[in-house]
Amino acid sequence: MSTEPNRNFTLNQLRYFSVVAQEGGMTAAAGRLSITQSALSSAIAQLEASMGVPLFRRLPRKGLSLTDPGRRLLREALPLLEELDRLPGLVRGEAEELAGRLVIGVYEPIAAVDLPDILRTFEARHPRVEVSVVEGDQERIRQALLSGACEMGLLYGMGVLTGLETEVLETLPAHVLVAADHPLARRGRPVHLADLNDEPLVLLDLPHTREYLLGLFETAGLNVRVRHWVRGYDTVRSFVAREGYTVLNRVLPPGTHNGGQVTALPLLDDLPGVDVLLARRQDARPTRRTQAFAALCRAHVEARTAHHVSFM
Repeated sequence: MSTEPNRNFTLNQLRYFSVVAQEGGMTAAAGRLSITQSALSSAIAQLEASMGVPLFRRLPRKGLSLTDPGRRLLREALPLLEELDRLPGLVRGEAEELAGRLVIGVYEPIAAVDLPDILRTFEARHPRVEVSVVEGDQERIRQALLSGACEMGLLYGMGVLTGLETEVLETLPAHVLVAADHPLARRGRPVHLADLNDEPLVLLDLPHTREYLLGLFETAGLNVRVRHWVRGYDTVRSFVAREGYTVLNRVLPPGTHNGGQVTALPLLDDLPGVDVLLARRQDARPTRRTQAFAALCRAHVEARTAHHVSFM
């Protein structure tokens, strides 16, 4: 590729580039943009020629990833495109309204409960913003933020968070979950982890979550006996409704998918909780869309705190 840029590029090329970067591939981006893949590939090639550098790495069977110049371009392009979208309304003197696309990355245990309410409120306030959600484990969401596939993430404060700028929304204490007919549930009082150490543990087996949970037992000086290693939050709860116990941080309603009932019991042990974080890439320039989403998340936390209910 020539290193001499011709400096002739279009806004459409920048828009196409941002969608390809967020989708991680031409096929998905072409479908979202409703154009042919050949037209999209041609536009990206023209943009790369204009910039004088490759913007993507082509990965066999894995789609595309941004080069360092590509990441720099995405960082500058997203707020630029947002400001340009505002321009016609500002010229016409209309009330300012957010528009464009916002991609949020969410750690799986967070996504199921509070995210639908947050998004419903956000979309009601900002109907011209198209919101997409990427779910995954901690590392997948971190990589999505670093690559530019997501503008903002909701994560737990565990594992490696290098390269991200984070803000703590709330700290969730650990609790024990047992079946509703368990003797400790009928007693209805806070417990120590040692009270359940002879019973089979159902462990939420997600990257970094697994290490955090096992670390709680180490902190308490206990040798844990794991009966089931389970990757689904709701699956863990269904197992516990039938046998054993688990340790989690998010309190949910007592019903489980298999028709069982579970009870959350506070822990008396002095154990570390988990921070719920807003996150974005450290060098990212926040758009008005991400700022509005972050403000709504903070308001959601404040409302829950006022009612003494744990967030997520």
